[in-house]
Formats: sequence, C-alpha cells, structure tokens
Amino acid sequence: MLHIVIAGAGIAGLAAAVSLRRAGHHVRLYEQSSLNNEVGAAITIPPNASRILLAWGVRPQDWGFVLAEGASGYDPFTMEKTMDFGSKGSAEAIGGAPMYLSHRVDLHNCLQWLATREQGPGVPAKIHRQSNVAAFDPEAPSITLRNGEVIHADLIVGADGVHSRAAEAVLQHKVEAIAPQHSNICYRFLIPASVLEEDPETRHWNIANRSRIRVFSHNDTQRRLVTYACRDNTVHNFVGLIYDESARLDAEDWQASVKVDEIVDRFKDFHPDIVKVIRKAKDVKRWPLLYRYPLKTWHKDMLVLVGDAAHPMLPHQGQGGAQSIEDGLVLGISMLGARSRNDIESRFGIYQDVRRDRASVIQILSNIGQDLVQQLQNEVLPYLDKDKIPTDPAQIQQFNFGHDAIQAALEAMRRHEPGFTLPANFFDEKVVGVPPKTVLAVHRTGASLPQCGSATTDTGRAAVEIS
Repeated sequence: MLHIVIAGAGIAGLAAAVSLRRAGHHVRLYEQSSLNNEVGAAITIPPNASRILLAWGVRPQDWGFVLAEGASGYDPFTMEKTMDFGSKGSAEAIGGAPMYLSHRVDLHNCLQWLATREQGPGVPAKIHRQSNVAAFDPEAPSITLRNGEVIHADLIVGADGVHSRAAEAVLQHKVEAIAPQHSNICYRFLIPASVLEEDPETRHWNIANRSRIRVFSHNDTQRRLVTYACRDNTVHNFVGLIYDESARLDAEDWQASVKVDEIVDRFKDFHPDIVKVIRKAKDVKRWPLLYRYPLKTWHKDMLVLVGDAAHPMLPHQGQGGAQSIEDGLVLGISMLGARSRNDIESRFGIYQDVRRDRASVIQILSNIGQDLVQQLQNEVLPYLDKDKIPTDPAQIQQFNFGHDAIQAALEAMRRHEPGFTLPANFFDEKVVGVPPKTVLAVHRTGASLPQCGSATTDTGRAAVEIS
C-alpha cells in the first residue's frame, strides 16, 4: 500500500482518489476550499466518462443525472433549427454508454461519495478542507501548505487546476495560461424550470427542452449560447461564450459575479424569446477562458499531474470533466501493485503514454466549436496521425465518445506486465465496452428537421469481462 497525497479535490482529484483507493492505496486529499460552495453550473458526462462511473457502481438516478437525447443547433436570431446531431441513444451507439447532463455539484458529490464512503473496496479517502497547497517537492516527495505544514507521502498527485503550482514543479518553470483566440469569456448561470414555468412568455423553454443540448451560435461575432437541463430536468444550465478583444481577465476574475444586464447586453440582438429567458437569471458568473499549450511531460520524480493541472480545456467539446475522469481511472490502474519508487516511476510512464496524446488532442480541439475543428489540424499533428484527426462534428463525437480508457489502460499494463489482471472488486458492475465504429448522422436544415439517428452496422452494447 502506498500513501498518496492529492492536491485538489475537484473532479480530477476525486476521480483519482476513487481509482487509487480501489487500487489498494491510502489516499489523502488537500483542498483549498470548504467544498460548501461548489460552482453553480452544469456539466456533460459523455459515454467515455459515464462508462467508468457506471462500472464503479454509480446509479445516475440517485444523483439527478439527466439522460441526454442528442444536440441541436439553432439560428440565434430566428430560433429556427439548423442542425441536429444525435438523438436519444446515439451517444450510446458510439460510446457504449449513455450521455448524461449533471449539475456540477451533483457530479462532485457523487465522486466524493465514491472516494470517501465506508462501504466499497479499499480504505476510504480522507479530504482535508481549507488546506491551501503552496508548494510541491517532487523528489521528497511532499507538499507544503500555506500555513507552513509539510506533508510527506510516497507519491503526490497534482490536481490543482489551470493555475497549477504542481505543473510548475514538474516543468521547473512557470506555466503561463493565455487567453484563446476565439472565445475568451464564459458566462454561466442556472434558471429553475419552475421560474420559467411561471411566466407565459418563457414557459416554451421547458416545453422545447426534452433533455437535448441546444446551441445558439453566431460564428461571425464569435458568440454562442449553450443550454441544457440538469438535476432531474428541474434546472436549466446556460453557458454564454463570447470574444471580447478589449477584455483584461486574469486569475482574480475567476467566477466573478456580474449583473444580469451585462450578459443581456452581450446577447441583446438574439431572438427576443431568448433574451426574455436570460433576464430570468439571478446569479451570473463570468469566467475567463484560459488556455495552455500541451505539456511535454506530466510527471517528475514522485509528482504526477491530472485534470486541468495537466490539460486545461475550454468548454467547446464538453470534455473537460470527462478527461479528468479518464485521467483518474488510468492513474489508478497504472498504480495497481506499485510498491517502490522504481515501480512508481515506471507506472507514471505508463499513465502518461496512455493519456497524454489523447488529452492533448482534445485540449487543442476544445479551443473551437465542433463545426470549426478543421482550422486546428496542424496543431494536432504532433499527437495524432493525420488520417485519424477528426474534421467534423460526427468524427469529433466518434473520437471523443468512442474511446475506451479502461481497455487502453489494461493493454498498456499488459505490455508492461504480461498476464496483468484487475482485482475482482476494482469495478462494482460489468464494464461496458465500445461498440463497432459508428458514424453519427448530422443533418443541416432550415426550420423543419426530422429527428436523426446514427448509422451503424451494429448498435448493440458490447459488454466485456475484465479479467
């Protein structure tokens, strides 16, 4: 059993804690916040992540997850539908597991439960709240809290976000986050369905929802409004993306509260019905969208990175949380049976081999909407063969959803250690594999559009036994 310290108890830190606990290690997390005021926003849980959660025994209905029924694009000025990509079941046809929509707090609570509950495999992880990590020593290894306390462990996991001190300790120099060239400001807010229902002029938003992700885009002005339901369809999540050349945003603006009038002004020329809905918002947060180039390495000595510390992602692909869950899963599998310093160093190499190129591709493609990814081909080439680079929304969905992180980790471990098997209790439920390659049907149209499905020779779920 290794004694592991994780700096940060967000999605990435908690996913790593779940997996490392199940790998038989003792885990402590140090989180700067009290965890009582998690960000009021929602998050998608695509098949490449839901497959992992379901295998760990998560019951989506227990956490208010909404089953997604595809996505649609709309003209923001007329509200006419312009595109449908995916329908109910299409994400599952690609990735083998459903896609869910969740309030971020609900997903966070779910992962916290998995990591710390008394029942289940391994020793429950312990979370130390209001513990701000000020420094990392990869060689010791240890972390130093802001109060001066030094905490030692066998290995350290840096899950401390986009402004990561852990990443700086790995690279031995400051890592700058920069503003992207496309959207650089994100507005987030939630509106209860009951509030919209009370007003006849906004009630239509509830009727039209039906668990679909809706995207209102105006590419000429780099503005996009994305909305979907969460928490058992009782709350609508909104994300407003814009580009403001004059904006001067830095770490101090993170999660800044702004008046509703500010976001109304940003989208005031959108269809009046959209503006009326936006005006129902009560608590609007403005986030700076910050980007980092992919890192050359994710580990040094006994320190390894996960989540935004390794690969901060903009929201355009909806993969930030999913990639953090993939990181945690693979790190845990990589550390099964590790006991010595030499073991840890070799397993860090396995973890990076499985995760870095894939996460870097998605990190780059997340700089822009799925309909514009062809603009980033050259940036992706160092991490993916040219003939495998996705160039349109259908290929993006296949690349994102159709990846099996569990199988990728197992194959890497078996190259390192022939005959490697997972403990019987690493997963609570049978693991659902990825079906044969599926092509998502994307339809572009005017106002009228039939529901579309996915074209495939076999849409059955592929269940595999993990031995």
